[in-house]
Amino acid sequence: MPPTLKDVAEKAGVSRSAVSRTFTEGASVSPRTRKKVEKAAAELGYSPNALASSLTTGRTKLIGLVSNNFHNPIFLEVFDLFTRGLQERGLRPLLVNLSHEIDPASSVRMLQQYSVDGVLVASSTLPPGFAFAFRDAGMPVVHSFGRYSSSTQVHVVGIDNVEAGRMAARELLARGYRRIGFLGGPEAATSTQDRLKGFSEELASHALVSLRTSFADAYSFEAGRREMQRLLQSKPAEAYFCGDDVLSIGALSAVRESGLRVPEDLGIMGLNDMEIAGWANINLTTIRQPVRQIIGSSIELIVAMLDEPERYPEARLFPCTFVERGTLRPRA
Repeated sequence: MPPTLKDVAEKAGVSRSAVSRTFTEGASVSPRTRKKVEKAAAELGYSPNALASSLTTGRTKLIGLVSNNFHNPIFLEVFDLFTRGLQERGLRPLLVNLSHEIDPASSVRMLQQYSVDGVLVASSTLPPGFAFAFRDAGMPVVHSFGRYSSSTQVHVVGIDNVEAGRMAARELLARGYRRIGFLGGPEAATSTQDRLKGFSEELASHALVSLRTSFADAYSFEAGRREMQRLLQSKPAEAYFCGDDVLSIGALSAVRESGLRVPEDLGIMGLNDMEIAGWANINLTTIRQPVRQIIGSSIELIVAMLDEPERYPEARLFPCTFVERGTLRPRA
């Protein structure tokens, strides 16, 4: 049988409540008692029961980590950073897959059943209504990679997708492209809408530039590949800004299969700069989204909200940077 709190109390020569206070964050216990309890616990191999502790403190230390884009490889990086960051702060992630979920209410009920202390919505494609539903249920919530608004109603951490679209347009124009395409993710996704908005607005001021717009049905390799195969059946654009890296890599695969050369015959640019974008056989020119900083800031906010749940909502935006590789021709 594993050692119990009672065993530790007897070995340390203290009360069971003293042992409980020692392992309860913020509880009052003298340095002498703490030292005796920790020594006894180490010798017995005792670990406090997290479930029992939650009954005492009213906190489970569970943070719902909610997303819907599990087929996109960048979320392997995202989940790795989120889970490690939460665990380093003594919190435990509860991963929730909303890939086929359209009703926020059922997600709220599920997380209420687990009595989570807070929620991190890690998605650029879930509508804001999901974050609002968690907020309205009284849960501290941060929408990571969410849509920026000047009148934000929940904490949002991410990038200005409209400005990212403008950056992409400026880079293509600087390379002399004039027949330009946008290959976005799902048209209903707010990230797709905002990136296209900035992209098209920047191109609109150049009279000799034409823009062709198309959308894939998912942010996935196969969706990007299928859509580019369709586009190649007629006269394609000279270069495409794709909604994210995984779409770009699917499009790149279709272009190479067709016998066209990249970037000599057709240019491709992505967004995110996920790890595989830099692999030698891909070498994707892209716009880097500062994922690590976004996740660190999101965790910082959710931790602060555990002690200050009424904290006024704020939007934290991080700048993107251009990453030059080999899928666009050089600047003119």
